Parts: sequence; structure tokens; C-alpha cells
Amino acid sequence: MGTRLSAPGPQERRFAAYIEGLATAAGHEDRHTPLKNYCKGLLLPGERKSIEPMAARLDPENVQPMRQSLHHLVAKAPWSDDTLLDEVRNHVLPTMQKQGPVVAWIVDDTGFPKKGAHSVGVARQYCGQVGKQDNCRVAVSLSVATWSSSLPIAYRLYLPKEWAEDSKRRKETEVPKEVRFQTKPEIALDQIRAAIVANLDRGVVLADAAYGINTEFRDGLTDLELQYVVGVQSSMTVWEPGKQPLPAKPRGKIGRPPRLLQRTTDHQPVSVKQLAMNLPSTAFQEVTWREGTDRKLQSRFAAVRVRPAHRDNEKAEPYAEEWLLVEWPRGEKEPTKYWLSTLPPTTKLKALVKVAKHRWIIERDYEELKQELGLGHFEGRNWRGFHHHATLCIAAYGFLVAERNRFSPSARAGHLRFVVPASMPNFRPRGSPRTPRAT
Repeated sequence: MGTRLSAPGPQERRFAAYIEGLATAAGHEDRHTPLKNYCKGLLLPGERKSIEPMAARLDPENVQPMRQSLHHLVAKAPWSDDTLLDEVRNHVLPTMQKQGPVVAWIVDDTGFPKKGAHSVGVARQYCGQVGKQDNCRVAVSLSVATWSSSLPIAYRLYLPKEWAEDSKRRKETEVPKEVRFQTKPEIALDQIRAAIVANLDRGVVLADAAYGINTEFRDGLTDLELQYVVGVQSSMTVWEPGKQPLPAKPRGKIGRPPRLLQRTTDHQPVSVKQLAMNLPSTAFQEVTWREGTDRKLQSRFAAVRVRPAHRDNEKAEPYAEEWLLVEWPRGEKEPTKYWLSTLPPTTKLKALVKVAKHRWIIERDYEELKQELGLGHFEGRNWRGFHHHATLCIAAYGFLVAERNRFSPSARAGHLRFVVPASMPNFRPRGSPRTPRAT
């Protein structure tokens, strides 16, 4: 397969056609060459994918003009990120679907540690990359996934409230006037609505507990007629199987009839952890959901039908029943993960687990986007530059995703050799073998 993947002619032509489509989507002809250079720079080997080192690798003899060209494209030129990402999606998604249908829309956010306080969106907040509160900025994304691959199709910086309300910093970093403060779940719902408007094949929405614990987010997905499997925290309250809040009080002789559901001292919801701990051991089954790198991935799971209880005493109707999926690995003192899901009541446990665990696939995307394509390497401070750089990283990554799906759904990072464009004899993506020097 190595010979087939490394055939220079066809792949180079595909890359030229792909990048030409991106350049056209960027609009003005003056942007075409800089955009092509920027994407090539992202694919070149090198530890840093910021403008200065990319310019040095792209044109060692004319670094300064190249640097100015790349900087203007990414920090100043007013092309549309959405339009370019649409072009990437329209090219890459059909190749993904040749290996299988869309099965999931995956919501996630990713953090970038950043010093100082002047770069747009930087604040002290939770950063997944370091696993704690730190000075960083965070972007929310939506990815479309088949069983074998995935692609980010929407990407937006989360602007903390202190930034959104600071007119001076907004002006300095050129935050658009229409950008207001939104929570991460609100940003994600906007991205999902845009995907629906684009008439994409729908998938089950997957998200971690930071989104799943948000009742408005889950209700928003249901209103959009989307199914979901989302993580929730152990403290979330639900009604046990077969139970629900009490009906409203009987109507009195005067006044409006009571509408709100009731709870009493001895009729209360329980936390999902409490419910899981009280399940009999027979409720848990060993489930294998996929093949890992060196072993089958398996654990113990239980699934029961429950009703969410969040503030339902302020509602006139109880929440509908959903699946509560619980993971309790053998040897652990208590369950480790919980999910809520609106998949049909007839869904088998193994199918429920397989979908819930499919969020793993975007971890590969972000690993490659960060380590190989420099997603977090943009050094500018403004809103436009942050998003333009991320869009071009996703565009470069999209070509690799498309190439993998041309050959085998099992292709993974390091198995694909990207051929050196004829105009760049020193071009060598990381992980590809070095060409022996002529003696």
C-alpha cells in the first residue's frame, strides 16, 4: 500500500485541485497565492507553525516578503472563515462517506495555554490541555464523524464575559460588533443550527459533561429533533425507573388551577451516582466497544430508563424518559462515567455504549491539528487572525482526511505519505522518510 499511497502524480494533482478550490473560496485573487503558501507551510515539517518560521521554510531567500504576505492573509484580509470551511466540508465529507455514513455530530472545546492578557479571549479558565485552571483561550468546535474518521466543520473562540463587556479590549483585538457573550453550550447550539441549515446528514450529537449537564443544551437538541448521547456529572438528579414527580395539586374553590408538578419529603429524585450504586450487580454487563491499539476496549455498563429532574417542580409536565448509561469498571469502588441519551427505548446496550464512546475519534483530530499542523501556534492577538489560522489548519488537515478515506478506513496518522509538490523540492511532512542526498 505504501507504493500506492506515495504515487506522486495523482496525489499532487488532487492537492493542487483542492487548494485551488480553497483559494477561490477566499475571494480576491490577491489572496490565492498567500493562501496556498500558508497551507503548504502548515504541512511542512517544523516545530513551530507561526508565520515567521513558516516563511523561512517556504522561501529562505525572501523571508521578509513571504512573512508580510502570510501575515496580511491571516491577520488582515477579510475573507470568510465560514465560506472556506464550507468548501473544506464539501470536498472532504463525500470522501468520508464513501467509507460509511455520518453517525455523529461531536461537540467539543479545546484550550490553548497563553501568557499575558492582551491576546483575544485569554483569561484564567479551565484548560483541557493542562487539565486545570490556567491562563488560556478556548475554542468550541463541531465535528462530523463516520465510524472511521471525523472532520471539524465549525470552530469559534469562546469570549469570556469580562472580554465581551470590555469595549477597550474588544477594539484593540478587533472583535466584531455582532459578537456578544455566549456560553459554550450556546455557541455549540449555534454551530449545530448552522449544520442543519446546510442540510448535512444528521448524526447523534455527542458531548462531554460540560455540555450534557446543561439542561438548555439538551432541550435545544430535542427541539431541533436531534438525538444525543451526552456525558453528565454524578451529582445530576433524576427520577428512578418507573417514577416521576407528583401531579399538580387539586384545584381549589377559587383561583387558577395549580399547574406545577410536586415533590414531597418522601418523594424526591436521586443523584445518578446514588441510583447507580443501588443497582444490583446483575444490571451491569461486560461490553467491548472497539479494538484499541493493542487490546480490545471493554468495561462494565448498565443502562436504565429515567426522567431528568432538574427544576421539574417549576414545570407543568415531567421530562420524557431517557437512557441513563453508567460505566463501572471492574475493580473500581464506584462508577466512573455517566451519560444521558435520547436514543430509542429499543436500543441495545452494546449499541448505546458504542455511540457514547465514539467521542474518542476527535482526540486524534486535535492531536494532529495541534502537534502536526500548529493549531495553537498563531502568535497574533486579534479575533480575525485567531480564526483565519484555525480555519487554514483545518483546511490542511481536511486534505489528509480525504486522502486517508480514498484508500482505507483503517488508515491512521503516519500511514499516509504526502507527496512533495514539484514547486517545493524541500517539502517533507513530518513522519515521512527523508530522501537520500545525491552523492
